[in-house]
Amino acid sequence: MPTVRIPNDASRLPMTLPRLIEMKQLGEPIVMVTAYDYPSALAVDTAGVDLVLVGDSGAMTVLGYDSTVPVELDELLMLAKAVRRGLKTPFLVGDLPFGSYEVSDEQAVQTAFRFVKEAGCDAVKLEGGGTTSVARAQAITRAGIPVMGHVGLTPQTATALGGYRAQGRNAEAAKRVHAEAVALQEAGCFSIVFEAIPSAVAETIMRDMQVPVIGIGAGPSTDGQVLVFHDLLGIREGRGAKFVKRYADLLDEMVAGVAAYAADVRERQYPAPEHGYTMPPEELERFRS
Repeated sequence: MPTVRIPNDASRLPMTLPRLIEMKQLGEPIVMVTAYDYPSALAVDTAGVDLVLVGDSGAMTVLGYDSTVPVELDELLMLAKAVRRGLKTPFLVGDLPFGSYEVSDEQAVQTAFRFVKEAGCDAVKLEGGGTTSVARAQAITRAGIPVMGHVGLTPQTATALGGYRAQGRNAEAAKRVHAEAVALQEAGCFSIVFEAIPSAVAETIMRDMQVPVIGIGAGPSTDGQVLVFHDLLGIREGRGAKFVKRYADLLDEMVAGVAAYAADVRERQYPAPEHGYTMPPEELERFRS
């Protein structure tokens, strides 16, 4: 029989759905972060995160769109493929872009299939907890693909929600978020993202959540937290949303590095002799002659 090698650090085993449920039951915080290419995937994998989301936020962070709405399915699939190549242990979730699942259950299932078959995702995520999103989540899970739900601030429909602002800040709105979260759970979602809702609202809804809940701007009561790669590392202009904690300022370092390179080139300080290749003097003489 083949020998199974178990690493000294069991956390380096590939993340699975049963393990996520176990983490919730044991009260172990779940770490989730976005990634959009091979280098960012290598970074988050080496850092030991549990879940990686190829978010439609990549539309803005790496593709230069003004919002998540314009990004095409094929563009997100390209990003997801690159991320897959850089991951070994985290559970990979692909974000279904706007317009790729709303039309029908058949469309939603076909889109989900592409994320799994072409990009190697372990699951997909869709936004909203209304009738349409719940139906699509149920259809995809019935097709055998795990689905992560998303309630509160849903960027794809931010215009309808009044812009990029916190949700559930009055009793009726909080009741709606609660109902959507429960509906997604009953539809079979293995996990749900709570985005930009009052901490006390999230804490109350958590009492009815049997599946792992990942928060982003939803306070400390959720089972885990997620941040956008470019937000937490400061690879963007501005400070970002209120809930973002910046752990580095890499954009400043990137600009400084390129500026230093440009200055060296203009001052003929680069390349220096140590950056060039040599050849034996006799070969150089033969070449010149």
